[in-house]
Amino acid sequence: MSIFPKIEKVTRDTTISHFLLMFGYKLFSLYFPLFLVARGLSLPEVGYTYLLIYLPIALSAPFVGLLNHKINPAILATMGILGYGIYALGMILIPATQSTGLVLFYFWQVLLGTSAALFFVSARAILISSPLENYDRAFGWFYTAPFYAEALAPCIGAALIWKFNFIGVFIFSAVLQIFTAIYCFRQLGKQKIKPLDRAFNFLKFKDNYQKVFEKIKEKTVLLPTVLSFSALLLSGFYFAFFVLCLKDFLAFSQNQVLVFVSVLSATFLPISLFLISRLENFKSKINIFRGGMATGAFSILFGSLLPFLNFFTLLLINLGRSAGALICNSGRSGLISQKLKENPEEAGAIDTIFSPLGIAFGALISGAIIGAVGYNFLFILGGIFVVTVGLIVKKFAKI
Repeated sequence: MSIFPKIEKVTRDTTISHFLLMFGYKLFSLYFPLFLVARGLSLPEVGYTYLLIYLPIALSAPFVGLLNHKINPAILATMGILGYGIYALGMILIPATQSTGLVLFYFWQVLLGTSAALFFVSARAILISSPLENYDRAFGWFYTAPFYAEALAPCIGAALIWKFNFIGVFIFSAVLQIFTAIYCFRQLGKQKIKPLDRAFNFLKFKDNYQKVFEKIKEKTVLLPTVLSFSALLLSGFYFAFFVLCLKDFLAFSQNQVLVFVSVLSATFLPISLFLISRLENFKSKINIFRGGMATGAFSILFGSLLPFLNFFTLLLINLGRSAGALICNSGRSGLISQKLKENPEEAGAIDTIFSPLGIAFGALISGAIIGAVGYNFLFILGGIFVVTVGLIVKKFAKI
């Protein structure tokens, strides 16, 4: 018997496409907050930048869901991947001075967010419309792809930056995204996706979303989803300020940051395989609750012990937080997939909206309060918020 959890072909191809996409992006994304600060952006402006990346994903997701009725989702996912490649090349074109390059810089962030919506809405629609045995397990595979990418991509990216500066890593990323787009189109284009409704119009679009929101408003769906969203807000804190916290608060050098993130991701790989195999044993709302509570609890622990952490204890705490986030996100996608199975395009859009919207507002909120509370209290307050929401949801949703 294999030690690896079962994976269907469509899940495998979608996860590999996600992995390759994230590999190309994470060649340089690890250094992004450091890059922003080096360009002269303040800590609140770092949060605003992440808002400009993730908010367009949420805003354009419903439109991409509409396009999925008209165009093969594999084609749209491929277009999204190519958008990542264009973004990498666009970053090279930004003028060196902030005054002349800031508007162009923000434009590329919006383009990145729109490209992400194209890929993630379409990829989720493909998974949701496929005859999968267990949706929590399938999305568990899908959500672990970035961790696989983080285990190696930052090391290669660092070597490219050292040898060729950022121009080298951006060009390599763009070339890799072209090959990823070819793979995505060839593999996912073969999948048996629910027949497209080319006669689909805005009236049907409105009716479908009315049906979708009626199901989401059910207490058994809404409350667990609220908990998942609170965990995503906390993720926004970490996206914007975790690396800067390592650098500023713990005095990590750039090389130490690189080593830590690589070790964290590599260590999480076997843990993620175990978690994926366990996800199918529990209901989606239970996975959401347990994952959300773990995410909040480990964030409180991280912030509270931050002045006393060494490399090993820092690793353990963040492994726990990453595990909680994986369980919570997989549970939410599984729940939405089951409840909205009849409308995979809208379900893919709704699920895509939650993640970037939570991260966007989390980055915005954390950027607004970081100056007043500091790094450690930022992560403590975020964790307390998630745990509080979890306890309220447990009481009223009877999890």
